[in-house]
Amino acid sequence: MRLFVGLGNPGAKYAGNRHNIGFMAMDQIAGDHGFGPWRAKFQGQLTEGRLGREKVLLLKPETFMNLSGQSVGEAMRFYKLTPDDVVVFHDELDLAPGRCRVKTGGGHAGHNGLRSIHGHIGETYLRVRMGIGHPGHKDRVSHYVLSDFAKADHGWLDDLLRGISDGAPALAEGDSARFSNAVALRTAPPRSSKSAAPDAAKAPPAPEAPAAQPQTDDRNPLQKLVDKFR
Repeated sequence: MRLFVGLGNPGAKYAGNRHNIGFMAMDQIAGDHGFGPWRAKFQGQLTEGRLGREKVLLLKPETFMNLSGQSVGEAMRFYKLTPDDVVVFHDELDLAPGRCRVKTGGGHAGHNGLRSIHGHIGETYLRVRMGIGHPGHKDRVSHYVLSDFAKADHGWLDDLLRGISDGAPALAEGDSARFSNAVALRTAPPRSSKSAAPDAAKAPPAPEAPAAQPQTDDRNPLQKLVDKFR
C-alpha cells in the first residue's frame, strides 16, 4: 500500500494558490483513476483506489501547511506504513514552472509543509517536486506562493497535472523513471521528425531544363572542305 500526500491549505480562499498544487495533483489522480469519494479522516481529506496493481491512499491534510505532518503521521500509524511507503507532492520554488523532479530524502529547503512532515516521520520519504518558479527575491516568496496561478500559467499547469496523473501507476509501483517519462511526454513531447525537416525539403522540385536539341549542319560541301583544312 502507498500513501500519496498532496500539500496545500484548506478552503476556497486558497484553492487556486501556487502553494496548493499538491492538492491539485491529488484531485487530478483521483478523478482520472476512478478513486472513491473524499471523506474526512486523519485531519484531512482521504480517498482510496488502485493505481496499476497497487492499492493507494490519497491524502490532502487540512491542518494548514505548517502542520501537515500531524495528518501524515496519523495516517501512517493507522495503516502501519513506513516513510518508504509515503510520496509527498509539493510546490517547488527552485524549479522552473512546469518542471517536475522526484527526490528521496534531503532537507526541507524552508518549505513549511516538508518541515512539519520531517518532524513527524523523518526525511526518508519520496517527494514529487512540482516547479512553480521563483518570484526573484526571498521577501516576495510568501505573497507569491499564496497567490493564485496566473491565467498564462494554466496551459503548462494542466500539462503537468495530467502528466503526473499519467505516471501515477508507475510511481505507485516504485518506478520513478517511468513516472518521469510519463510527465515529460505531457510537458515536453518529442518533436516529429517530419516537422523538424528543413524547409528546403518541403520546397517543390525545380523544373528540369529543356533537353538540348540536335544541331543541323547547313554548310555546303565546299565550306565543309575548307573548314576541314583550317
